[in-house]
Amino acid sequence: MRFLMTVTAAQAPDEKMMTEMGQLVEELTKAGVVLATGGLNQSGTRVSAVDGKVTLTDGPFTEAKEAILSFALVDARSREEAIELARRFWQVARTGEGRIQQVYGPE
Repeated sequence: MRFLMTVTAAQAPDEKMMTEMGQLVEELTKAGVVLATGGLNQSGTRVSAVDGKVTLTDGPFTEAKEAILSFALVDARSREEAIELARRFWQVARTGEGRIQQVYGPE
């Protein structure tokens, strides 16, 4: 099962946290658990459509608390395992907020 773990709020990382996070991501990537990770540029383009009419709006957007700062796509055996992976992440990140959502579609 694949899960998307996203970060919507976090403290600025220091050198120690970046080193620890790098080690955790490397360990989980080698184990085949982490499929992809990355940070996101906060000034994207919002795309919306109504009755097939597409509207584009350039960011940044006022709803900053809802903005996704970074993500990890993980392969876990269960929701519980994905939650445990998130616990490990937040033990390193220390302070912040995010979500875990199951990804549906071809494996």
